[in-house]
Amino acid sequence: MRSLYNDKKKMIKKQRNNINGWININKPYGVNSTKVVAILKRYYNAKKVGHAGTLDPLAEGVLPIAFGEATKTINYMMDAKKEYEFTIKWGEATSTDDAEGEVIATSDKNPTENEIRTSLPHFLGEIEQTPPAFSAIKINGQRAYDLARKGEDVKIKSRMVNIYDLEYLGDNTFRTTCSKGTYIRSLARDLAEHLGTKGHVTMLKRTKVGNFCIKSAILLDMFDNKVYKDGSDELLLPVEQVLDDIPVLDFTEEEATSIRQGKTVTFEQEALMIDEIIVIKSDGKLIALGKVGNGYVKPSRVFNL
Repeated sequence: MRSLYNDKKKMIKKQRNNINGWININKPYGVNSTKVVAILKRYYNAKKVGHAGTLDPLAEGVLPIAFGEATKTINYMMDAKKEYEFTIKWGEATSTDDAEGEVIATSDKNPTENEIRTSLPHFLGEIEQTPPAFSAIKINGQRAYDLARKGEDVKIKSRMVNIYDLEYLGDNTFRTTCSKGTYIRSLARDLAEHLGTKGHVTMLKRTKVGNFCIKSAILLDMFDNKVYKDGSDELLLPVEQVLDDIPVLDFTEEEATSIRQGKTVTFEQEALMIDEIIVIKSDGKLIALGKVGNGYVKPSRVFNL
C-alpha cells in the first residue's frame, strides 16, 4: 500500500501545468539564461519553457521567456532587433572580451571623446564581425567556449551583422541597436582596435528585444523568492505578443478547422506576396501561422490554444 501511495504521489508531482504565453524577464548579473528558465519552470510547474536569445552570465537585462505554445514563436523573437547599453574599459584586451577573462594585451592609449564619436560611423550598417572565442557558437559540434576552456586554439569564421544605431552616452558607455547574431563584446573589441588601443566590456545590459523593453521587464528575484503568488498568471503576455508585425487574416470556423488539420485553404491574396508568412485567426483567436501560396494559404505552425 505504501508503495502504491508513493507511486501515486510521484505521478501527481510529475504532472505539469499547460500554460501558454510570454514573460518579459529582467535577467540579473551572474545568472545564466538556462537557470532563468529553470526557475520559471519550477515556479509555474510548466510543461514547456524556453528563452529567446541567450544572455551571457555577466550580462543583464531583457530575456523573453516563452511558455507552452509560445515556444513555437521563439524564432520570430530571435530575429527581432535588439538594443544594448555597454561600457568599455580602455587599455586592456581580455581572453573573453569581457571582465571575466585574463588580460592578454594592453595599451597606454586612452581615446578622447572626440575620437570615440568620430569613430562610430565606421561601425554602422552591415559590418563584418568575428565572434569571441568564448561564445556559444558550435565548431564541429562543440561549443567554442568549451574548446577555449580546454586551451585549444579556437578559429571562428567572421559573419555579417547589422548595426542600425550606435550612440556614445559618455563615461565610456554606449547604446546600440543591432541585428541577431551581433556580439557586443566583439563590437567593443573592434571599436578599441579601430581607436588604436585595446578594450573589453565591463557592463552589458540588453534594454530591448523586439517589443519587449527593460521598463516593463520583471525582476527574476520576484519569482525566485516567490513574491508573486496569487495572480502570477496575469503576468503572462499572449502568445501572439511577438507576431504584431506579421499580417493577420481572419478565417471562418470551418476554414480554421481545416487549418488545424494541416490542410490548405483557398483565399483571395489581395496585397499579400507568395511565400509571405501570415497570422491566422478565427473570431479573434490565434489559430496558426501560415505561408501564402498562389490563391491559398498553408499552415506552417498550428497552435493548440
